Parts: sequence; C-alpha cells; structure tokens
Amino acid sequence: MNNKMPPEFYAMLEDIQANDFVILELNLYLNTHPHDYAAIQQFNEASLKSMEMKIEFEKQFGPLMNYGKSFSGYPWDWKDTPWPWQV
Repeated sequence: MNNKMPPEFYAMLEDIQANDFVILELNLYLNTHPHDYAAIQQFNEASLKSMEMKIEFEKQFGPLMNYGKSFSGYPWDWKDTPWPWQV
C-alpha cells in the first residue's frame, strides 16, 4: 500500500472536507429555516461543487467511498489508496 501521497492528494482532500462542512452547516440551518431561498441556493451550489471535486479527486487518486458510492478502476483499486486512518 502506498502511504506516501503527493501534496495535491492532501490539498484536494482538505478542500473536499471543507466544502462538505459547509454543506453540513447549511443542512442544519435549513432544518430550522426551510424558506431561506439564498441558503437553499448556497446548499445546492456547494452540493454540486462537492460532487465535482469528488469526481476529480477519484480520477486522480482513486475511490473515496465504498458500497457503490464510488467506482473502481481495473484491477480493483481499493487496496491502493490510503485507508481513512492513514491520511
């Protein structure tokens, strides 16, 4: 298993995590403010950005999630990326 990832791996992963934190916070806010149109727009924009960033990350570094949420290359490439506790 390759535990030495390039700096871009960590930078992209941090960007994904930061964006997903925004999504989480907006989700919690919208639970109590369901008619805030601007917040809904921000949530949708951040959600789209999250999907796009994850697709780009997976193209470069392999899958982020298992159980059908991410595709695998050939051969099965789950063994090639660091496990979450190794990042």
